[in-house]
Amino acid sequence: MTERVFLHAGIADSRMYRQQVETLAPARAFDLPGFGHGPAEPDVLDFRTFVRDRLPDEPVALVGTSLGGTIALELALESPQRVAALVLVGSGLPGHEWSDEVRAFGAEEEEALERGDLDAAVEANLRLWLSDGVDPEVRVLVAEMQRTAFERQIGHEVEMARLDPPASTRLADVRVPTLVVTGDEDVQDIHEIADRLVAEIPGAERATIAGSGHLPSLERPDEFDRVVLAFFRKHGV
Repeated sequence: MTERVFLHAGIADSRMYRQQVETLAPARAFDLPGFGHGPAEPDVLDFRTFVRDRLPDEPVALVGTSLGGTIALELALESPQRVAALVLVGSGLPGHEWSDEVRAFGAEEEEALERGDLDAAVEANLRLWLSDGVDPEVRVLVAEMQRTAFERQIGHEVEMARLDPPASTRLADVRVPTLVVTGDEDVQDIHEIADRLVAEIPGAERATIAGSGHLPSLERPDEFDRVVLAFFRKHGV
């Protein structure tokens, strides 16, 4: 059976897939540099190389949320022989023109971090990215993951290595089964990106998780598992 590799969001770490590494086995998740227990951040974050170096020789199914979705998509374009299928969850897409809402959030987060107020920066992320009815335990976990990331990244001025030419200009080149997933309570930008991914990636499928914000694997884990497992079974991965 194809191994499933889970890549976490930028507001989380590998713990966001605490259920899926069991329910969607054979599966594994690991922390990216600067997150959770991952290695320290270098000056240039080359997430693609970091992930690619940890993949087996056989093609894997990549499941990526948000930042992890961007990395998974770029890997499918850069190293197509390493990827058997893609699940892009609330994925980002370089070049997207973010809304006033998301830009205002970014400014709020940056100002909080500049004055050393990690609590305010964490709270801004929870308010934007999680659904209103999220389980309190999940909210606490996401807050812990985001705070850990902030603490590890303070003082680092890093640049993220990007695919050239960018993925946004090459979506039609994706040649593996692709599922695009969003939580129905995620921000509008994420739905717009998802719509574009589905429109431009050949044969891409779309699923929406009710009652979830940006992290459906945590907010609605059983429904997330059902949708993703059905996709894997359909395509034999």
